[in-house]
Amino acid sequence: MMDSEGALPQVQEIEQEGVGGGTNKKMEVKNETKKKKKKRSSYFPRFGCFRIEHDASGGGFDIEVVDESGQRPTPTHLIIMINGLVGSAQNWKFAAKQFLKRYPEDTIVHCSERNSSMLTFDGVDVMGDRLAEEVISVIKRHPSVQKISFVGHSLGGLVARYAIAKLYGRDISMELSQGNGHCESQISDQECHDRKYEGKIAGLEPINFITSATPHLGSRGHKQVPMFCGFYSLEKAVSRVAGVFGKTGKHLFLTDRDNGKPPLLLQMVHDSEDIKFLSALRSFKRRVAYANVLYDQLVGWSTSSIRRRKELPKHLSRHEKYPHIVNVETTKSTSVADEVPDESKVSSGSSKLDYEEEMIKSLTTMSWDRIDVSFSGSMQKILAHSTIQVKTYRINSDGADVIQHMIDNFQI
Repeated sequence: MMDSEGALPQVQEIEQEGVGGGTNKKMEVKNETKKKKKKRSSYFPRFGCFRIEHDASGGGFDIEVVDESGQRPTPTHLIIMINGLVGSAQNWKFAAKQFLKRYPEDTIVHCSERNSSMLTFDGVDVMGDRLAEEVISVIKRHPSVQKISFVGHSLGGLVARYAIAKLYGRDISMELSQGNGHCESQISDQECHDRKYEGKIAGLEPINFITSATPHLGSRGHKQVPMFCGFYSLEKAVSRVAGVFGKTGKHLFLTDRDNGKPPLLLQMVHDSEDIKFLSALRSFKRRVAYANVLYDQLVGWSTSSIRRRKELPKHLSRHEKYPHIVNVETTKSTSVADEVPDESKVSSGSSKLDYEEEMIKSLTTMSWDRIDVSFSGSMQKILAHSTIQVKTYRINSDGADVIQHMIDNFQI
């Protein structure tokens, strides 16, 4: 793990005008010193600098690697990073740079900005729609990309789950004949199009779907919000006033029932005719859930690792290479899909239905890598929710090994 920011190459940031005199801004980050330790040199690119290009519409920024002459490779893998509640694109800046140091030629990283600050109270669905449109605009700027991955922190993981469902099977080119290849004459253009884009996200191959301290099961009861100390009366009182956190609060506490429909998070573990939440998530080659075991006051261990409380590991041990990783578990998909209540039962509003149990059953019909994290013994443990992301390096640097674990296991 990197002990201080000084352990990284020294950099200087230079702000320049956008290309063609536009409103876009470009920032180059130049390496002025080389890493002295040989064993880490492979992590750093042989290119001269990063290029950070801000979207003029306020849609976040792209980070890519360029050489000393300003030429850039042709990346094929787009990584979308999404912030959590009251967050911003800047929260992922440290992790984005680490990804590019490891995969300088293959990737371009986009840190989303469409759902920042107070906009994060607008609701998971509204934010998911905004993110989906943002992803489309990024793909159009980078036509070379062929693969796509998502990395979401906290609420950002839920927003990403909604967005991928909106993008699932969607052709952004709007040109059915372009690149479709040859279809049988008896097959309609629409069916030919559907076959091409089935299993893809905005026309790209889905690879990694990674969440970090994300409340997949919501924040309702079962000690899912540790700061309430497990007091049911306090949890119940807060759920009643969840609206103070806007539409997002209602979604997280599962108190929304718009037009008689079940809570949104419950809808998001099913496919419907209009939107394929489960199919979109299942289309990724890898699904990973990083979860704080302790000290995360906002998101509990079971909701972020998609487990029942009785399933939480009892025996934890620190990883030799990644000191804050205390458990790694790869689960296979379950074969209980037929036990998951269908949407008609959910919509009936039966009080006997355990929302949490249904979400777990549905989400675990596909495989997940569960990575349990503990900052016990660290002075930064009280900031565990931000440290797992390395939100601000100066005060969250202990999470750097968690980011490195994410990078080392990332599938290109």
